Amino acid sequence: MMLRRTLAALLAWAWLSPALAAAPAGKPAWAPSDIDLPVHQVGPHSYYVEGRLEEATRANEGFIANAGFVITGGGVVVFDTLGSPALGDRLIEEIRKLTKQPIRRVVISHYHADHFYGIPAFRRIGAQIWADTRAHGYLNSQAATERLAQRQQLIGPWLGPDFTLPLPDRWLDAPTGFKMGEVTFSLRHIGPAHSPEDLAMLVEPDGVLYSGDVVYAGRVPFIGDADTRQWLKAIDQLLAIPARVMVPGHGPASLHPRADAQMTRNYLVFLRKQMGTAASNLVPFDEAYKQVDWSEFNAEPTFEVANRRNAYNVYLQMEQESLSR
Repeated sequence: MMLRRTLAALLAWAWLSPALAAAPAGKPAWAPSDIDLPVHQVGPHSYYVEGRLEEATRANEGFIANAGFVITGGGVVVFDTLGSPALGDRLIEEIRKLTKQPIRRVVISHYHADHFYGIPAFRRIGAQIWADTRAHGYLNSQAATERLAQRQQLIGPWLGPDFTLPLPDRWLDAPTGFKMGEVTFSLRHIGPAHSPEDLAMLVEPDGVLYSGDVVYAGRVPFIGDADTRQWLKAIDQLLAIPARVMVPGHGPASLHPRADAQMTRNYLVFLRKQMGTAASNLVPFDEAYKQVDWSEFNAEPTFEVANRRNAYNVYLQMEQESLSR
């Protein structure tokens, strides 16, 4: 009888303890990481880790983006999961240094490798993953397949041998608010901008806005196939959200969101003007690129690796825009 009562009490305690119930079983399939993740507090409940202002390499293990987390009193909400399950584990380790509350929910800003490849680490501990439904387009694209192959070559050990593109548990198709503990959150669809599915998260009592890659700080943006005309509109939409602090997808947090979003805006406007003029005048891209004075931006980290690709993608966009007039 005593044994049954003791067993029943243990089972009840396990049921009431989310941290125990969500404890992962067994060793993860990916190699562990010991990379440094600098943590910054930006509000009473709000934190972020700051990725390196670099392109993904084996040396940096793909740690090139920011991720945020919010300690609510009723659990932890995470914004983005970094670029591999191993980095996701490292983020969990940093959160655990500050709280033993269960990590209940993960919000993905957009489905680019450096922001969502860490999902398996959080799924392993029982967190629920939320993302915008427009990410279906990326997941079913050739670009997603090619990026996965590139990352497997680059940081394969930290992805694990069986890594596949992880899906969320809940697809969002409208602005969503929720409350956890004493903290109220607001999720806003800001795209199409950097991606069709861009989500931003406002931590209302802290006035902290996690912007995802709609805003970059301290480096030139990655444009890819983004709609730069819509991206400029999205920056205005983002800045209309009342925030004391903005945490961008890359680079340091800002206490002056409007001023610090200007670099992203200026870069997009400059590319559109220069490449738009060239496309309208039928100047070939290589010639047009050589003629541009890039001195306003060429000291930014990642300029050398990203700018030419960005300019070419915008050149193609401006060609299409001129044809549709």
